[in-house]
Amino acid sequence: MFLIFGNPVSHSKSPLMHNYFFKKWGIDECYTRYKLEDGSKIINKFKELNINGANVTVPHKEWAYKLADEVRGIAKEIKAVNTLVKEGDKVIGYNTDAPGFLEAIKEFDYKDVLIIGAGGTAKALSLVLPDANILNRSNSRLLYFKEKNKTTFTWDEIDKFDYDLIINTTSAGLNDDNLPAPKEILKKLFKNAKYAVDVIYGKETPFLKLAKEYNLKTKSGIDMLVYQGVLAMELFLGKELPREEVAKLYFEILKD
Repeated sequence: MFLIFGNPVSHSKSPLMHNYFFKKWGIDECYTRYKLEDGSKIINKFKELNINGANVTVPHKEWAYKLADEVRGIAKEIKAVNTLVKEGDKVIGYNTDAPGFLEAIKEFDYKDVLIIGAGGTAKALSLVLPDANILNRSNSRLLYFKEKNKTTFTWDEIDKFDYDLIINTTSAGLNDDNLPAPKEILKKLFKNAKYAVDVIYGKETPFLKLAKEYNLKTKSGIDMLVYQGVLAMELFLGKELPREEVAKLYFEILKD
């Protein structure tokens, strides 16, 4: 059995995706949700439930990182785990969010990248897009990126507008009609860009609507969700999968 830990977790689309995959591939497994209120108990609960693997969503990714018996791959740098896998009597932690994002944009031909926002997702993406510049409203949250020798801007400081790919990692537009940066800045950026990606899924955000006005190719967070799910399934099953074939299944069920 597999599941996703989170709080809240009822909105998660992971069971829909993974159970559809199991059904189509004839795999006798199931995937469910588990609302976990106390993140400090995540590994104990994993072992108590005797499951083979789990995804981890907010707010427990940092707890999963701290408490997993072993952490592998990019999760060690991100300091956040979104996938747990049973290996013998150990629970191993991984992160498929950032690699999943790269899978989602692999068809894009880009060189210069701008990440808008300075939270956990921005930090993760800056590790797999090491040359990306960072734009954020406040200077204080840019300290992490400055320490990593990244080029950073606040809204008042930005003086470079020539990027191929613009990525919104903020929550602007999730439950409102806000843009992640002033409209005049975005217009200058979109005038020169080719692609715009928003990590939010489930709706077309104002950010993506504006990007389409400038004829940019766009992707929403559903692509990142799908590909991180494909990579998580590879870890669950312990083998490589035909990623595009599995991703096609996930997109198929999510669009119904």
